[in-house]
Amino acid sequence: MPTLTDSPRNVMEALRGDRSRRPRTDVTSAPGLRAMLEDGIFDFWTSAPATPVIVRASSLCNANASTDIALSNHARLRGVLINQLVRLFSVGATITSAFDDAFRAWRLEVNGGELYEYAQRLDGDDLARLATDVTSHYVTLSRALGTIPAQFQPRSAVRASVMLSGGTILLRDVIDLMVGTTLGQVANVALFDVTTSPLGAGAERSMRYHALVQTLRSGVVPLRTSVFSSATGEMWTLDVDAELLRRSVVDVLETIRAMVQHT
Repeated sequence: MPTLTDSPRNVMEALRGDRSRRPRTDVTSAPGLRAMLEDGIFDFWTSAPATPVIVRASSLCNANASTDIALSNHARLRGVLINQLVRLFSVGATITSAFDDAFRAWRLEVNGGELYEYAQRLDGDDLARLATDVTSHYVTLSRALGTIPAQFQPRSAVRASVMLSGGTILLRDVIDLMVGTTLGQVANVALFDVTTSPLGAGAERSMRYHALVQTLRSGVVPLRTSVFSSATGEMWTLDVDAELLRRSVVDVLETIRAMVQHT
């Protein structure tokens, strides 16, 4: 299960890899993985919670919460805007101003919430700092992404939800960019996540989680899963195999157990 920690010249080349070495499409592992999750939950499940337990990729990461709310909201808004740019980039949109185009696209989708209220309070200097930050991250990202060929079938902001334990547990996920198809005789789907923070200890767990949820959702094991830091230009890539998926099951069960104990 090789990990690539270099900064690739082209993300698409890293995601697609050597076509001659791709494994055959795996459509048999998903039921077993679901059974492992259900059995593991049953071992410590005592009673159903009043509201569903929702697990996300962020639930598996030990992110250090900032005590400065303004800085935290700045980073969150920066991440949201970079994700907007990934969506625009994936459909071949012409981006003339990274910040303006991303901010405009985001504002068309939201009409309230904490980040919206935060953005409303930004003055000219704050907006200028945010614009500089977003543009810097976008330059790093766009140089690495290069051109995404239409034949790779790129899809952005791909949402997934998997119910466990009769709907009392929900695994939710969003893939920033997905390429490839579940059809065919060899593994073809590659998952690409973007973070505006440096890659840390939780990144690998998040990568495994994306692969597990995608497997459970589609019934097909993806080819590889990756994460790219627009802060550093570093990219980690993991080939998805049985061991990676089993490790993610363990990650998820440990997370659910901890969440249940604190409810």
